[in-house]
Amino acid sequence: MNHWLVKSEPTAYAWETFHCDKKTAWTGVRNFAARNHLRAMRCGDAVLFYESVTTKAVVGVAEVMREAFPDATAVEGDWSAVELKAVRPLPRPVTLEQIKATKSLAELMLVRQGRLSVMPLTSEEFEVILNLAV
Repeated sequence: MNHWLVKSEPTAYAWETFHCDKKTAWTGVRNFAARNHLRAMRCGDAVLFYESVTTKAVVGVAEVMREAFPDATAVEGDWSAVELKAVRPLPRPVTLEQIKATKSLAELMLVRQGRLSVMPLTSEEFEVILNLAV
């Protein structure tokens, strides 16, 4: 199983909305690196949901339910989407400040390439973030 982190602005699509919807097509990614990460996702992969801009925290866990398919929101170009299922909210949000202060997360793409909306995590990074939420 692989591990991922996806980012969304709460005003565009918040965790609460996702959690109520139960599942969603993760569309609208228009960055080649992020698109390639979407294409690498496999059914059953674990995903952390990060609310950017205002919240700046990992707030929930999701799972890949459907592997990459053409993004229907793309007017032109070769863009992909995946289907995600909301699994559970974290017991407490893990803030970007906490992540930056955790030495074992220093190489996390969220810290190094903050603008990327879909990124891989190592299993260790995933577990450290889950442990910070307890």
